[in-house]
Amino acid sequence: MDDALKQPTATDATQEPPASFGQILKYIGPGLILTASIVGSGEVIATPKVAAEAGFQLLWLIILGCIIKVFVQVELGRFAVAQGMTTLEALDSMPGPRYRASWLVWLWVFMYIGTLFQVAGIVGAVTQVLTSAGLTMDGRLLAILIGLVTIVLLVLGRYKMVERVSIVMVAAFTFCTIIAVGSLQWSDFAISASDIMSGLKFQLPDDFTTAFGAFGMIGVGASELIFYPYWVLEKGYARKVGPNDQSDGWYNRAKGWMKVMQTDAWVSMVIYTGATAAFFLLGAAVLHAGGLEVNDEKPMIPVLAQMYKESFGGISLAIFLIGAFFALFSTTFVATASNARLFADGLQIFKITEYKNEEARQKMIKVGCTVLPAFSVIVFLIMGTPVQLVFIGGGAQGLMLPFLAIAALYFRYKRTDQPLRPGNAWSFCLWVAAILMILAGAYQCLTKLKVF
Repeated sequence: MDDALKQPTATDATQEPPASFGQILKYIGPGLILTASIVGSGEVIATPKVAAEAGFQLLWLIILGCIIKVFVQVELGRFAVAQGMTTLEALDSMPGPRYRASWLVWLWVFMYIGTLFQVAGIVGAVTQVLTSAGLTMDGRLLAILIGLVTIVLLVLGRYKMVERVSIVMVAAFTFCTIIAVGSLQWSDFAISASDIMSGLKFQLPDDFTTAFGAFGMIGVGASELIFYPYWVLEKGYARKVGPNDQSDGWYNRAKGWMKVMQTDAWVSMVIYTGATAAFFLLGAAVLHAGGLEVNDEKPMIPVLAQMYKESFGGISLAIFLIGAFFALFSTTFVATASNARLFADGLQIFKITEYKNEEARQKMIKVGCTVLPAFSVIVFLIMGTPVQLVFIGGGAQGLMLPFLAIAALYFRYKRTDQPLRPGNAWSFCLWVAAILMILAGAYQCLTKLKVF
């Protein structure tokens, strides 16, 4: 990992932002790393499960859930570039009750534990992929092996390796899924214009639990919103902007690198929205029509592979298994790398430890890269229910989304210098996104309390 995860100082070398779109594309990366995490459990497991249960009727929720969160994502990234602060440092600066840390950081702790359970479910899904591919090793031993491989790759790896491996892993599966959707049009499961239009009408299922869990994971979930500023800092955006001396030069540099960051976020959004929609359409067209369910009552991978059967015939299982392995393992890989950074940061926020220098922080990150995969593997070995574990994480993320939206609004209006604040159109979209996230969280809580 690079040593960019620190606040910029006067000794840091600043760098003028790229001017042309072609040059900007050379500097994007944090969002693509998240895309490798996003196109994983949310798309391979949660999205098809929602589609299998609801058919096309929730297509609007899937698309909306991918698009609206990018406004909060960019706002959190904007604050990181301007202040050089990690997400937890930013959340810890929120006003309100605190004991050692802000109330919002305490809420994050509960979500964080949920995401570790989610990673445990993904580990279980990867074991099912490998056993479905013909490996005769016991599933429990496979889970342990997956954890060990993840630890080795992350302890020995650096930022560039994480970035490149993640992007390559997700590209192949996304491509295959889009091809599969197109190929359905020459099968008995062809998707009609009326199917699409029915899915774009506002309607909710009787039981919102599965849809809410998917809403928390699809696109940029709450965990990815928190991860994103860390990868922005590691990419070096804040370091290239330099310390805030409130000069015109600094504001111009900050605006330029924020433009790079926004491009990164939007390019990634287009990719993961397309991938998510493709998985949903496959699930609605094939799984729902065939009465197939995605649950822990029987291995889920053979059920999910049915989405490819109509498009690729006899080789469908092989294509799905290869793609699913890349997508799911990349999620395990990136989520653990991100969680390890949060682990190190959280220990300092709660004053459990203090880092004298960046080298000490890096050592703690490596500890996190060792401890966290081991914890997730143990959770899977105890529970052994991948779908349930994934949706535990999804539900926790969904409940955290409203609070992250509130934090983004607070940073935009109270903590961002006037020259760096977005325009009225962007602010309006940010408000809309925040309100929708709050409504989704409130609706889920009220339905659980039997108010609806």
